[in-house]
Amino acid sequence: MKFTTVTAAAMVAALAAPAWAQDTKVIGVSIPAATHGWAGGMNFHAQEAVDRLEEVYPGLDFVLATASDAAKQVDDIEDMLATRNISALVVLPFESEPLTGPVQAVAESGAWVTVVDRGLAVEGIEDLYVAGDNSGFGTVSGEFMVSAMPEGGDIVVFRGIPTTIDNERVAGFEAAIEGSGINVLAMEHGNWNRDDSFTVMEDFLSKYDKIDAVWASDDDMAIGVLAAIEAAGRDDIQFVLGGAGMKEMIARTRDGDAMIPANVTYPPAMIATAIEMTAVGLTSTAPVSGTFVIGSVLVTQENAAEFYYADSPF
Repeated sequence: MKFTTVTAAAMVAALAAPAWAQDTKVIGVSIPAATHGWAGGMNFHAQEAVDRLEEVYPGLDFVLATASDAAKQVDDIEDMLATRNISALVVLPFESEPLTGPVQAVAESGAWVTVVDRGLAVEGIEDLYVAGDNSGFGTVSGEFMVSAMPEGGDIVVFRGIPTTIDNERVAGFEAAIEGSGINVLAMEHGNWNRDDSFTVMEDFLSKYDKIDAVWASDDDMAIGVLAAIEAAGRDDIQFVLGGAGMKEMIARTRDGDAMIPANVTYPPAMIATAIEMTAVGLTSTAPVSGTFVIGSVLVTQENAAEFYYADSPF
C-alpha cells in the first residue's frame, strides 16, 4: 500500500468542493453496537457524521449498520456488498480475525476500504487506516505507572477484546515498564466491559493479598475494577489507570480523586474522521490513502479541564 500524508489544508479544500454530479455512490459504515461507553460515543459520532455528510454531499448515500457480535458484522458487510453495491466501506472490526475475509472480499470487488481502530489480521487490505496511537497509548500508560511508582510495585493488568490494537497497547506498556521494578502479577482480558472486569478483579483480589495498582487500560474496565475494590473493602490499591477519556473519569482526575490520578486519551470521534476522509476520497482528488494516526495524550489534574466535554455521551 502507498502511504500518503493527509494535510489539514487538503481536507478543508476537499470539503469545500461541490459533490460530483454523477450517479450516487454508496458508503457502507459497519461498526460494533454500543456495548460499552467508548462504543456508545463512537456510535454517536458515526451517526452525527452520516447525518451531516449526507447534506454536504448529495451525490453520496450512507448505510450505517451496528453489530452486537462479529458474526452479525460479517452478515452486515456481506449484505452491503451483495445488495447495496457499495463504493466504499468504513469498518471498525468487532474482532480482527473473523472480519478479515469479508472485508477482503469488499476490497476485491473494487470498493474503497477504510479500516478504523482495530486492524485486520492481514496487512494491506485497506486503502485507509484511521486509528488512535495504540502503541503510544500503551507507552504513555506505562510511563505514567513508572513515574507514579518510582520504587516499583505489584500490579494487575486488564486487556481488552483480543485484537491487534490490544496487542499493540500491551506491547507498548510492557516496553515502558521494563526494568522499572514494576511486577505484573497477572494479566487477563476484561473485554472492555464493566461486568467482565468486575468479575476478573474479584478473582485477582481473592488471589493476591496485596496489589499496589491496576492498569485497567480502558475507562469502562476501570469502573468495573473500582466497583470490585469497593465491594471487597480493599485499601491496598493506590490507584487505577484507565483510558480513553470518559467524561466521568476525566472529571474525577480533574477534581483530584487519588484513585484516578490520570487518564490517557483515545477519542471515539475517530470514526467521524474516518467517514469524512472516505467521503473526501470518493468526491475529490485529495490524497487520503494511507494511515492517519491520532496521538494519545496523558491527562492529569493539571490539564484535565481541557479534555472534559460536558455534552459528550462518553
